[in-house]
Amino acid sequence: MEFDPRHRSRLLLDGPGRAAARSYLKAVGYSEEDLQKPIVGIANTWTETMTCNFHLRDLAEDVKRGIREAGATPMEFNTVAISDGITMGTEGMKTSLVSREVIADSIELMGRGHYFDAVLCLAACDKTMPGCAMGLLRLDVPGMVVYGGSIAPGRYKGKDVTIQDVFEAIGAHSRGRMTDEELKELEGAACPGAGACGGQFTANTMALAFEFLGLSPIGTASPPAMDPRKKEVAYRAGKLVVEQLRRGLKPKTILTRLAFENAIAGVAATGGSTNAVLHLLAIAGEVGVPLSIDDFDTVSARTPTLADLKPGGRFVAADLDRAGGVPLVAKRLIEAGRLDGSQLTPSGRSIADESAVAVEEPGQEVVRPLDRPLKLTGGLVILRGNIAPEGCVIKVAGSERNSHRGPARVFESEEQAMAAVLSDQIQPDDVVVIRYEGPAGGPGMREMLGVTAAIVGAGLGETVALMTDGRFSGATRGLMAGHVAPEAARGGPIAALKDGDVITFDIPGRRLDVDLSDEEIAARLAGWAAPKPRYEAGVMAKYAALVSSASEGAVTRVPVPTPGS
Repeated sequence: MEFDPRHRSRLLLDGPGRAAARSYLKAVGYSEEDLQKPIVGIANTWTETMTCNFHLRDLAEDVKRGIREAGATPMEFNTVAISDGITMGTEGMKTSLVSREVIADSIELMGRGHYFDAVLCLAACDKTMPGCAMGLLRLDVPGMVVYGGSIAPGRYKGKDVTIQDVFEAIGAHSRGRMTDEELKELEGAACPGAGACGGQFTANTMALAFEFLGLSPIGTASPPAMDPRKKEVAYRAGKLVVEQLRRGLKPKTILTRLAFENAIAGVAATGGSTNAVLHLLAIAGEVGVPLSIDDFDTVSARTPTLADLKPGGRFVAADLDRAGGVPLVAKRLIEAGRLDGSQLTPSGRSIADESAVAVEEPGQEVVRPLDRPLKLTGGLVILRGNIAPEGCVIKVAGSERNSHRGPARVFESEEQAMAAVLSDQIQPDDVVVIRYEGPAGGPGMREMLGVTAAIVGAGLGETVALMTDGRFSGATRGLMAGHVAPEAARGGPIAALKDGDVITFDIPGRRLDVDLSDEEIAARLAGWAAPKPRYEAGVMAKYAALVSSASEGAVTRVPVPTPGS
């Protein structure tokens, strides 16, 4: 049976009984002809509060042009967007992961209320990417996510720099290794214009993962935000989403279990962000694909690290674009037998067909040949142990440390840990423990780039380890374990730790343990009481009450009624 491109909008706009709805829309400027065409919603995460998404309003005009030329009618609407980088190290950073759920909810509400036939999402900053995907998948209509693109690298003292350098410079400045003037100069140079953070941090990681997953057209992520090619990308995406609609090709058809394994492989091969674990788990949950935290370790273990990208490597996203872009990475992994090339993309063509046309820049050093990978395995590792029975995540790309053993330095918040680092209270061999920063305990599971970068900037990156029930930025590097679950606020073993407890990181053995017996941990937890919620009303309180474990993607869920309630 042929798919009806107006499968939803007819319900809202057709017939005498819908005259009032048409009247409202004609007042906005839509014609009778416009309202008889398929309606494509454009979910735009544009905002003036950050560089990442600042240019998306302009890109939306190119998307609309493509949609109109393909014979459909675009209707643009906005969502919220929180800057991870700007809020980093403050109470405001707790709103970032919460915003993922609000973005998804808002897209779902707009799509259900306005009966869009298809939805194209424009996203850039970290949580706007998965938030858009989750909202789109709930609607079960044809659609895609289009990435706004990476910022260009800044130039400081003759070399490329990113915002990662600024965060690490804060730690260097605190130790007297950088002057006020040098920090100010770097601050002014690192971000030269619009676009998401330039390394293989969370935004670029998710953009690549979405191309591998089939949520974004192949080749659309690589061109930087301010590159003139981005306008053409947006225009072609507008045309493609209408073609996708006419074929009735929905993302839920594309997002198979193998597609998720492809996405994980892409993250692992490029040294991508640990946040991809949270987000891909959440997205898989929206389509009912079984995916567990341990799957990331399994796929990463069989995937070579091929891309030499920051934060652990030398190059930024703009360099990857010049080298051949995301299609080159996909082509390499397919040739290595580490990617299932038969999986579909929004064009209806396979990822093998779409990536076969990748053009490699002669002499490029960003994406390694298969016989000379950076590492034989990928950048993500999942550890378990008596501290993290539900698991935790470590990014090993760019790090050669396979183990660490040392005394715990326990902090009840990121602010406490940051103060200790900046005041020279952390010593070599220490294990910095930051707890009560998990999904419910934060609430919101703050990223810890401020403190992790300060540790590196203070010269302790190779001698200190860190663990937390919070998250890390994609720019974090070093031996840092995040997403420790269960979290402290829900009585996880991390809540039992005390200063001086000896903690062992064992990467080859996939273990994170404290030198305490199960009986001692249980005895300590028996005397533990859950802390008072940090928020008692509003969105943060609702999130804390409904959020799941990080090991399940930190998604909000409807409470299951107890018998007799």
